[in-house]
Amino acid sequence: MLPEILTPLLIFIAFLLLLLVSLSAPIIKTIYLFRLSLNLASSGLHSGTSATVSFGLWGYCISNAETVIAGIHRAGPSQCSPRHLGYSIDLTAANAVGFRQLETVISRTTTAAFVIHPIAAAFAFVTLLISLFMLRRGSNGTSRLASIVTLSFGLLTTLLTTIVFLIDVILVAVVRGRVRDITDGTIDLNWGNAVWMALGAALALWFSMFGACAGTFVLISSV
Repeated sequence: MLPEILTPLLIFIAFLLLLLVSLSAPIIKTIYLFRLSLNLASSGLHSGTSATVSFGLWGYCISNAETVIAGIHRAGPSQCSPRHLGYSIDLTAANAVGFRQLETVISRTTTAAFVIHPIAAAFAFVTLLISLFMLRRGSNGTSRLASIVTLSFGLLTTLLTTIVFLIDVILVAVVRGRVRDITDGTIDLNWGNAVWMALGAALALWFSMFGACAGTFVLISSV
Protein backbone atom coordinates (compact mmCIF):
# COMPACT_ATOMS: atom_id res chain seq x y z
CA MET A 1 0.00 0.00 0.00
CA LEU A 2 3.00 2.32 0.58
CA PRO A 3 3.85 2.81 -3.15
CA GLU A 4 0.20 3.64 -3.90
CA ILE A 5 0.29 6.44 -1.31
CA LEU A 6 3.84 7.67 -1.81
CA THR A 7 3.63 8.02 -5.59
CA PRO A 8 0.69 10.49 -5.72
CA LEU A 9 2.20 12.45 -2.84
CA LEU A 10 5.53 12.89 -4.61
CA ILE A 11 3.82 13.80 -7.87
CA PHE A 12 1.74 16.40 -6.02
CA ILE A 13 4.91 17.93 -4.56
CA ALA A 14 6.49 18.03 -8.04
CA PHE A 15 3.37 19.62 -9.53
CA LEU A 16 3.29 22.27 -6.80
CA LEU A 17 6.94 23.14 -7.34
CA LEU A 18 6.51 23.34 -11.12
CA LEU A 19 3.42 25.48 -10.69
CA LEU A 20 5.31 27.93 -8.48
CA VAL A 21 8.20 28.06 -10.95
CA SER A 22 5.70 28.72 -13.75
CA LEU A 23 4.40 31.67 -11.74
CA SER A 24 7.82 33.17 -11.12
CA ALA A 25 8.72 36.83 -11.57
CA PRO A 26 7.10 39.14 -12.36
CA ILE A 27 3.98 37.26 -11.16
CA ILE A 28 5.53 36.05 -7.89
CA LYS A 29 8.44 38.42 -7.33
CA THR A 30 10.19 36.26 -4.73
CA ILE A 31 10.61 33.35 -7.16
CA TYR A 32 13.17 33.92 -9.92
CA LEU A 33 15.70 32.08 -12.08
CA PHE A 34 18.59 34.46 -11.50
CA ARG A 35 19.26 37.93 -10.17
CA LEU A 36 21.65 40.63 -11.33
CA SER A 37 23.01 42.89 -8.59
CA LEU A 38 24.94 46.14 -8.91
CA ASN A 39 26.62 47.76 -5.92
CA LEU A 40 29.11 50.50 -6.75
CA ALA A 41 30.36 52.85 -4.07
CA SER A 42 32.87 55.67 -3.79
CA SER A 43 33.90 56.36 -0.21
CA GLY A 44 35.67 59.61 -1.06
CA LEU A 45 32.64 61.27 -2.62
CA HIS A 46 30.10 59.44 -0.44
CA SER A 47 28.30 58.32 -3.56
CA GLY A 48 27.26 55.05 -5.13
CA THR A 49 24.64 53.11 -7.01
CA SER A 50 22.85 49.87 -6.18
CA ALA A 51 20.07 47.92 -7.87
CA THR A 52 18.86 44.37 -8.43
CA VAL A 53 16.98 42.85 -11.35
CA SER A 54 15.27 39.48 -10.81
CA PHE A 55 14.48 37.44 -13.91
CA GLY A 56 11.66 34.91 -14.08
CA LEU A 57 9.74 33.04 -16.76
CA TRP A 58 7.42 35.88 -17.71
CA GLY A 59 9.69 38.89 -17.32
CA TYR A 60 11.77 40.67 -14.72
CA CYS A 61 11.45 42.99 -11.74
CA ILE A 62 13.71 45.89 -10.75
CA SER A 63 14.06 46.49 -7.03
CA ASN A 64 16.32 48.14 -4.44
CA ALA A 65 17.36 50.80 -6.94
CA GLU A 66 19.17 53.56 -5.07
CA THR A 67 21.61 56.30 -5.97
CA VAL A 68 23.72 58.17 -3.43
CA ILE A 69 25.31 61.49 -4.43
CA ALA A 70 27.30 63.41 -1.84
CA GLY A 71 25.58 61.50 0.93
CA ILE A 72 22.10 62.25 -0.43
CA HIS A 73 20.04 59.12 -1.03
CA ARG A 74 17.71 58.96 -3.98
CA ALA A 75 15.56 55.85 -4.37
CA GLY A 76 14.67 54.71 -7.84
CA PRO A 77 11.33 53.22 -8.87
CA SER A 78 10.65 49.52 -8.34
CA GLN A 79 8.90 48.13 -11.38
CA CYS A 80 8.30 44.97 -13.35
CA SER A 81 8.17 44.27 -17.05
CA PRO A 82 4.97 43.23 -18.86
CA ARG A 83 4.11 39.56 -18.38
CA HIS A 84 4.63 37.38 -21.42
CA LEU A 85 6.77 34.49 -22.59
CA GLY A 86 9.65 35.27 -24.88
CA TYR A 87 10.30 38.69 -23.39
CA SER A 88 13.09 41.03 -24.39
CA ILE A 89 15.21 43.28 -22.20
CA ASP A 90 14.62 47.01 -22.53
CA LEU A 91 16.85 49.92 -21.53
CA THR A 92 15.09 50.28 -18.17
CA ALA A 93 16.54 47.03 -16.86
CA ALA A 94 19.89 47.63 -18.56
CA ASN A 95 20.25 51.10 -17.06
CA ALA A 96 19.20 49.90 -13.59
CA VAL A 97 22.34 47.76 -13.30
CA GLY A 98 24.49 49.88 -15.63
CA PHE A 99 24.83 47.07 -18.13
CA ARG A 100 23.96 48.27 -21.63
CA GLN A 101 24.95 44.94 -23.24
CA LEU A 102 22.23 43.16 -21.26
CA GLU A 103 19.97 43.15 -24.32
CA THR A 104 22.49 41.09 -26.26
CA VAL A 105 23.26 38.69 -23.39
CA ILE A 106 19.62 37.70 -22.85
CA SER A 107 17.74 37.46 -26.13
CA ARG A 108 14.04 37.03 -26.78
CA THR A 109 14.73 33.66 -28.41
CA THR A 110 16.42 32.47 -25.22
CA THR A 111 13.53 33.46 -22.96
CA ALA A 112 11.05 31.84 -25.38
CA ALA A 113 12.47 28.47 -24.29
CA PHE A 114 10.78 29.02 -20.93
CA VAL A 115 7.48 27.89 -22.50
CA ILE A 116 8.43 24.32 -21.57
CA HIS A 117 7.99 25.13 -17.86
CA PRO A 118 4.18 25.55 -17.83
CA ILE A 119 3.92 22.57 -20.20
CA ALA A 120 5.79 20.43 -17.67
CA ALA A 121 3.47 21.70 -14.91
CA ALA A 122 0.43 20.70 -16.98
CA PHE A 123 1.88 17.24 -17.59
CA ALA A 124 2.56 16.86 -13.87
CA PHE A 125 -1.05 17.77 -13.09
CA VAL A 126 -2.38 15.13 -15.50
CA THR A 127 0.04 12.58 -14.02
CA LEU A 128 -1.23 13.49 -10.55
CA LEU A 129 -4.85 12.87 -11.56
CA ILE A 130 -3.96 9.49 -13.04
CA SER A 131 -1.92 8.49 -9.98
CA LEU A 132 -4.89 9.07 -7.68
CA PHE A 133 -6.50 5.95 -9.13
CA MET A 134 -3.63 3.97 -7.62
CA LEU A 135 -5.33 4.47 -4.26
CA ARG A 136 -8.31 2.48 -5.46
CA ARG A 137 -8.20 -1.26 -4.95
CA GLY A 138 -10.46 -3.69 -6.66
CA SER A 139 -10.72 -7.18 -8.10
CA ASN A 140 -10.99 -5.79 -11.63
CA GLY A 141 -7.35 -4.68 -11.70
CA THR A 142 -8.13 -0.96 -11.59
CA SER A 143 -5.21 -0.18 -9.29
CA ARG A 144 -2.79 -2.18 -11.43
CA LEU A 145 -3.91 -0.38 -14.58
CA ALA A 146 -3.53 2.98 -12.84
CA SER A 147 0.00 2.06 -11.79
CA ILE A 148 0.93 1.10 -15.35
CA VAL A 149 -0.59 4.26 -16.86
CA THR A 150 1.01 6.43 -14.15
CA LEU A 151 4.38 4.85 -14.85
CA SER A 152 4.05 5.33 -18.62
CA PHE A 153 2.77 8.91 -18.60
CA GLY A 154 4.86 9.78 -15.56
CA LEU A 155 8.10 8.84 -17.31
CA LEU A 156 7.30 11.38 -20.02
CA THR A 157 6.55 14.01 -17.39
CA THR A 158 9.74 13.16 -15.51
CA LEU A 159 11.91 13.45 -18.61
CA LEU A 160 10.23 16.74 -19.51
CA THR A 161 10.83 18.13 -16.02
CA THR A 162 14.46 16.99 -16.13
CA ILE A 163 14.85 18.89 -19.41
CA VAL A 164 13.32 21.95 -17.72
CA PHE A 165 15.94 21.81 -14.97
CA LEU A 166 18.78 21.34 -17.47
CA ILE A 167 17.54 24.31 -19.52
CA ASP A 168 17.52 26.47 -16.40
CA VAL A 169 21.01 25.40 -15.36
CA ILE A 170 22.51 25.86 -18.81
CA LEU A 171 20.82 29.22 -19.35
CA VAL A 172 21.87 30.68 -16.00
CA ALA A 173 25.41 29.31 -16.33
CA VAL A 174 25.82 30.79 -19.83
CA VAL A 175 24.41 34.18 -18.83
CA ARG A 176 26.57 34.23 -15.70
CA GLY A 177 29.68 33.57 -17.76
CA ARG A 178 28.83 36.30 -20.27
CA VAL A 179 28.06 38.83 -17.55
CA ARG A 180 31.31 38.05 -15.75
CA ASP A 181 33.36 38.40 -18.96
CA ILE A 182 31.78 41.69 -20.02
CA THR A 183 31.59 43.44 -16.62
CA ASP A 184 34.80 42.07 -15.07
CA GLY A 185 32.90 41.14 -11.93
CA THR A 186 31.33 44.54 -11.22
CA ILE A 187 27.87 42.99 -11.59
CA ASP A 188 27.00 39.86 -9.62
CA LEU A 189 24.69 37.15 -10.93
CA ASN A 190 23.11 34.96 -8.28
CA TRP A 191 21.27 31.72 -8.91
CA GLY A 192 17.55 31.93 -8.20
CA ASN A 193 15.38 29.65 -6.11
CA ALA A 194 13.34 28.64 -9.17
CA VAL A 195 16.27 26.58 -10.47
CA TRP A 196 16.44 24.52 -7.29
CA MET A 197 12.66 24.18 -7.20
CA ALA A 198 12.83 22.66 -10.68
CA LEU A 199 15.51 20.28 -9.40
CA GLY A 200 13.27 19.31 -6.47
CA ALA A 201 10.38 18.65 -8.85
CA ALA A 202 12.56 16.45 -11.06
CA LEU A 203 13.84 14.44 -8.08
CA ALA A 204 10.33 14.02 -6.67
CA LEU A 205 9.10 12.72 -10.03
CA TRP A 206 11.99 10.27 -10.39
CA PHE A 207 11.30 8.86 -6.91
CA SER A 208 7.58 8.69 -7.70
CA MET A 209 8.35 6.63 -10.78
CA PHE A 210 10.20 4.12 -8.62
CA GLY A 211 7.09 3.98 -6.45
CA ALA A 212 4.82 3.45 -9.46
CA CYS A 213 7.16 0.76 -10.76
CA ALA A 214 7.19 -0.98 -7.38
CA GLY A 215 3.41 -0.76 -7.17
CA THR A 216 3.04 -2.31 -10.60
CA PHE A 217 5.26 -5.30 -9.79
CA VAL A 218 3.62 -5.84 -6.41
CA LEU A 219 0.17 -5.91 -7.97
CA ILE A 220 1.29 -8.21 -10.77
CA SER A 221 2.89 -10.64 -8.34
CA SER A 222 -0.27 -10.74 -6.24
CA VAL A 223 -2.43 -11.80 -9.19
